[in-house]
Amino acid sequence: MSGSGEFDYIRTRLAPLSLGLPGAAALTDDGAVLTPPEGCDWAVTADTLIEGRHFPHNEDPALAARKALRANLSDLAAMGADPHAYMACVVWPETGREARMSGFADGLALDQDIFSVHLAGGDTTSAPGPWMISITAFGAVPKGQAVRRSGAQPGDQVLVTGTLGDAGLGLKARQGLHAPAKLDADYLARRFTLPEPRCALSGLVRQHAHAAIDVSDGLLADTRHIADASNCTIELKLEDVPLSKPARHWLLQQPDRSQALLELVSSGDDYELVLSLSADAARDFIGAASRLGVPVTRLGEVTSKGDSQGGLIVLMDGEPITPSSFGFTHF
Repeated sequence: MSGSGEFDYIRTRLAPLSLGLPGAAALTDDGAVLTPPEGCDWAVTADTLIEGRHFPHNEDPALAARKALRANLSDLAAMGADPHAYMACVVWPETGREARMSGFADGLALDQDIFSVHLAGGDTTSAPGPWMISITAFGAVPKGQAVRRSGAQPGDQVLVTGTLGDAGLGLKARQGLHAPAKLDADYLARRFTLPEPRCALSGLVRQHAHAAIDVSDGLLADTRHIADASNCTIELKLEDVPLSKPARHWLLQQPDRSQALLELVSSGDDYELVLSLSADAARDFIGAASRLGVPVTRLGEVTSKGDSQGGLIVLMDGEPITPSSFGFTHF
């Protein structure tokens, strides 16, 4: 994107998104100058979403923008960080660019109000396609309190927030592979297009969790990341996976319950949190999250510390099963 159109868009639609963040200089400088709140570190994360890969072609541009931002805020929540600012780099497709630009800025504005973040800068350009949105988000976390994947300890309980598999079913419905009733369809579509990052829990995460990760690639893949990083073994009970009513309705229609559950927990895009906590901390976390309106489920435990590399054991009614796929991978 070149010429006055790019700069007019930045001045009129993007620069207002930086108001309230003095270091962004209203997007008139080569970069932002940011300082974390006193006594805090930055937790920094980045994600790229591509049209046709991470969100459908012809998606509402406001929803695409919000999903891109929320995917990053979910990472911050898993680290116990509070959202502060973000940068956005966008590659607009040459065909249909104008139709996307206004809705994109509108979507970011909506979520800035919800999550108290501000645009700090970024870049815009254009290419033949596809549409690509890359967000880098900054979260503030008290010094030394960032939660990593590597802290799980033997004896920890493994918890997950919310419900799993809804986004995957929402994608199936969008692709015509699942035909839910209207109420179910509306719910699943929202879970796919507009995930709910658990930012409200970031303080609880850093207070209680030994390790955490957000579920973007699927429960099994992401829990295995904790096991590998922590050099431990984690056992998950598949029969305890929390499901929404629409997901339970789908499950009842499947011929093989175990395989259907495996499909739900490997579909990805849930943006819930998986956490490893001591038994006492797990009890406190569940109670505090419940008071904030977020359900939390015990799914398993950390059973041992390995010699070199961790692993994941998936159980169904007490018996180990071998998943054919652990989750989404880009290549």
